[in-house]
Amino acid sequence: MRVRLVRLPVILLTLVLAWPSFALSQPESTPAPSSTRREVRVGVPGVPAALDPAVALEGTIPLIARQVFDTLVAYHDGTTDVEPALATRWSVSRDGLTWSFTLRDGVRFHDGTPLTAAEVTASFMRQLGPEGAATATVWPALFRGTPGVVREVRAADTRTVQIVLVQPYAPLVTVLAHPGLGVVKIVTGSDGTARLIGTGAYRVVDASSGRLALEAVPGYWGSPPKSERLVFLEVDDDDQAEAELDARTLDVWFPPGPPRRTEGALSLPGLRVGYLAFETEKVPFSRRKVRQALAAALDPVIIGVALERAAVPLQSFLPPGMWARREGSPVLGGSRRAVKTLLTEGGWSEGLRPRLLVPSEASSVNLLKVAEAIRAALAPQSIHLALRPEPADAARAILQRGDHDLALLEAPVTGGDPHLFLFPLSTSEAAIKGPRAANFSFYRNPQLDGLLIRASQLTFRSERQRLYQRAQVVLAQELPWLPIYVRLNWALAREGVRGLRLHPTGFHRLDTVTIEAPR
Repeated sequence: MRVRLVRLPVILLTLVLAWPSFALSQPESTPAPSSTRREVRVGVPGVPAALDPAVALEGTIPLIARQVFDTLVAYHDGTTDVEPALATRWSVSRDGLTWSFTLRDGVRFHDGTPLTAAEVTASFMRQLGPEGAATATVWPALFRGTPGVVREVRAADTRTVQIVLVQPYAPLVTVLAHPGLGVVKIVTGSDGTARLIGTGAYRVVDASSGRLALEAVPGYWGSPPKSERLVFLEVDDDDQAEAELDARTLDVWFPPGPPRRTEGALSLPGLRVGYLAFETEKVPFSRRKVRQALAAALDPVIIGVALERAAVPLQSFLPPGMWARREGSPVLGGSRRAVKTLLTEGGWSEGLRPRLLVPSEASSVNLLKVAEAIRAALAPQSIHLALRPEPADAARAILQRGDHDLALLEAPVTGGDPHLFLFPLSTSEAAIKGPRAANFSFYRNPQLDGLLIRASQLTFRSERQRLYQRAQVVLAQELPWLPIYVRLNWALAREGVRGLRLHPTGFHRLDTVTIEAPR
């Protein structure tokens, strides 16, 4: 089915919001056990030789780890808000420095030993030890370094784990749902080699080059897995995926970008955002009216065409599926009259030709094509840009020095918490030129700083949400950077696959998937 794009922003917005739910509304009948195959074969871009959840923030490793290693808390379906998992409840001290997690009764590791607070503590401390600190990538990214904001992890008793912080750090609960912080236990196999086991719905039973097989765990504490086995297979490209799907030697493929085939394709907005950063220390982008004019002049329909199937235009400062996202007036698009008025009030000169920096990176989103679409959308409003493509390393050096006028960039919502996205992109702390720069707008606003700092310290989720929504109001008024698009997570499933539901993080639950055998 082809959908004809209509050059009306309202229609595009409706299409974007409806697309993911449409893609996921496949019928999920419950066939009789006799008509169901109990093994699901999953294609992924690369299969790790050994499964260690601590070494990857994105991609195949945390996707597989999600099935094997449980976390203290888990992401809700369809959102980055959290729910109980290995911990049934949690609390924090009045000074915000000591978090206590009460463990679920009756949970056992895959070797039959019970889960205790001592095991959870040892799992976290493994990432903080000399060997773990040298290889772990998840901990430093989510906790501001190693050990970062964490002073100590300890077992208060057999069922209570305490995480003691150096300073209040409200994102803690959200980031604990990341599969990289799954609870692991090190055991020695019969061959004398050490391996990691978890408490998840599946356990690893076979690993070879390009293949990793998981088996459902009897007596799992959660809902019993629908399939007895998950087999992850390395699939490199569309040709291989389509051939194996047609031959029924593959059931589901998670490609790195949009698949060539549309039949059986599912998509959902993820957590990687493309945005336009203005260098607000330079004229004319130091003037708010000019930034507002460019936002009003950008047509999301034109941008959507340039994105093709890799991403969709984003009309808010947080992507769909993010807790604390503010729904409100679209950020992009406006009338020609409004653009002209804003440019006049902002002192725009038609002779200006700012340079748009575009990093050259291999990606499912063609940044140069999107930049060309931005330039084309602005030109009729007498806003003329010169494109400046640069290799990724050179572009980063330029950004850190602030030698750009504006730049088309990407940033992930790391760990699913607004703090780890809005704070680095928007605060004065991250606007210091040099290697540690992350706010490439170099925008400073004490009011916005106060909101984002306070939101990172409070422990009540409802109050944090209120502060983040106020911060998004300030961003919508000031526009130091513009959200442009959000990448899509994709899956390609053959006929007969049931129960597949994508998650914004890319860490999809696969224990709900079944295969209906052909009749």
